[in-house]
Amino acid sequence: MLIFDSHLDLAWNAVEWKRDLEAEVGEIRKSEQGMRGAGRGRNTVSFPELRSAGVGISIATILTRQLVDQTPPFIPYATPEESFQAAWKQVEYYDSMCQQGVLRAIRTAIELVNHKHEWHESPLKAPLGFILSMEGADSILGPDHLEKWYFHGLRIIGPAHYGQNRYTHGTGTEGGLKPDGFELLREMERLGFILDITHLTDEAIDQAFEFFGGPILASHHNCRQLVGGQRQLSDEHIHRLIEKEAVIGIAFDAWMLKPGWIRGSSQPTDVFIEAAADHIDHICQLAGNTNHIGIGSDLDGGFGTEQTPADLQTIQDLQKLPVILDRRGYSGPDIERILYGNWISFFQRAWAHRQG
Repeated sequence: MLIFDSHLDLAWNAVEWKRDLEAEVGEIRKSEQGMRGAGRGRNTVSFPELRSAGVGISIATILTRQLVDQTPPFIPYATPEESFQAAWKQVEYYDSMCQQGVLRAIRTAIELVNHKHEWHESPLKAPLGFILSMEGADSILGPDHLEKWYFHGLRIIGPAHYGQNRYTHGTGTEGGLKPDGFELLREMERLGFILDITHLTDEAIDQAFEFFGGPILASHHNCRQLVGGQRQLSDEHIHRLIEKEAVIGIAFDAWMLKPGWIRGSSQPTDVFIEAAADHIDHICQLAGNTNHIGIGSDLDGGFGTEQTPADLQTIQDLQKLPVILDRRGYSGPDIERILYGNWISFFQRAWAHRQG
């Protein structure tokens, strides 16, 4: 069954981690044997694996965080200009993969629907479709640069990542949008960008809900009611997202799935994909339907199988989720909505009046 994954750091893995995503997962793991660092030799994603998993469409990111404070993790850049240069290398990577026919950039509702139909007809031959997103706006030199980014295919911006930047406060900090952040959102709305609230602080999310009039999504978020912490969505914010016809992508990072998980210490022996279904259930109960939930796996987002559910060894194991949902009583149409249909519908609404 087709899966739409709303958060994969593909270019970041290829450019920063120097992974050959055209290779099989096993080959990448073998090439990283002996390397130190979280996730090395334990990756779950590559292009062949995405195809085998049925992940025919994804939101693929640009991720180049500037070092503004000492908030870990990931590779930081010293200045906005360095962050911008690194981001452009990731854009060039996506362009190269598109030229080779491995990937296909999706920028409009028509392109999305056409790609979905082609994937259903020929999943072994169709390119892997992706919508370009930016995780952390550090590489946007100013709101006046957004038009250039839109022209080059960027369609979604999450202003924050870990720490703070010149636009907003993000995960692990306290505070809201900064003056430049309001200007960024104003220009995003004018140009037709989609806002990803993932990694924003509670205060910044509240401000974004009030200030931003364009489409909003949460690409990879789980439920604070089930697993505490600032990184998770409160029920209040989930209700606000539902009111705005948003979709929330459930992440498969173990510390976001199970209470008490400690990164770098806990082992995934007692965390299973079933826990992701718990978060899905919670959002469906709040919504009263299955229309606002999807998959935003974040697999290989700076971690590997040392930090995934025990029954998830590669991204192919996402196909275990529909079996779990079926067992829990979800109907066939409900499962299709969760796996891909809700994201398709979201982007059709978001792009209804835009052709480019």
